[in-house]
Amino acid sequence: MNDRVKVEIQDGVADVRLVRTDKMNALDNAMFEALIQTGEQLKGEQGLRAVVLSGEGRAFCAGLDMGNFQAMASGEREGGKGTAGPLLTPKRTPGGSNRAQHAVMVWREIPVPVIAAVHGVAFGGGFQLALAPDMRFVAHDTKMSVMEIKWGLVPDMAGMVLMRGLVRDDVARDLTYSGRIFTGEEALAMGLATRVSEHPLAEALAYAKDVAGRNPHAIRAAKRLLNLAAQGDQHEILLEESREQAALIGSPNQVEAVMANMQKRAPNFTEAEVETPAPVPFGAR
Repeated sequence: MNDRVKVEIQDGVADVRLVRTDKMNALDNAMFEALIQTGEQLKGEQGLRAVVLSGEGRAFCAGLDMGNFQAMASGEREGGKGTAGPLLTPKRTPGGSNRAQHAVMVWREIPVPVIAAVHGVAFGGGFQLALAPDMRFVAHDTKMSVMEIKWGLVPDMAGMVLMRGLVRDDVARDLTYSGRIFTGEEALAMGLATRVSEHPLAEALAYAKDVAGRNPHAIRAAKRLLNLAAQGDQHEILLEESREQAALIGSPNQVEAVMANMQKRAPNFTEAEVETPAPVPFGAR
């Protein structure tokens, strides 16, 4: 796509790689812009079934570019974290993100599963970027850190939103207060890694290929429900379960999934839209 992020799509799987290898994929203004543009483009990509996000070279992402810290040391307060203006800009996404936060949260907003393949280091903003995908396949010797405290800062790229669904409150506090570096093995024990792998990118791509072979409407419905489960109340979640299932039962792809399993063959799914029915008030049936 540009000199910061490369995208290749094959059989419904988008292989997205940060390619600023000379800087360990550090986050500069161009990288923020590339992450946002790439994520927004993938949101509307026809036929997309799954996404793998990784970094080429020695690292997933080393965090904020040193040039930004040098600007902060000079007393500059505008444009922190690569933003175009003050961090408290009124210009935010519907989900509440400023520009730097959106470079992370856009990967949570993509309507299909996103898997991060993490190796080398994931520090600071790079660590927060790794938290946005649905899952993290991490090399055992990866070094990770909520590193902002080292620079006298707090995590401000959606880390607080994303960590709360993955680790205990005291663990998030420990990592944020100390800024300590931990390994992929420790990340797995804490809940920050989904699995540890000798070859996280290869395993993530294989997983994405498997997901791409499932009913795409069921996969997207499942992601909508899982996103809602993180913040919705019980009544809302139960209603949405029913609505999503009502749309899927008897739809062409659901029938095809049943037939393929019964006939012991690979399914042949379509991309035709599935209409989700409107809510039915309790007791109306």
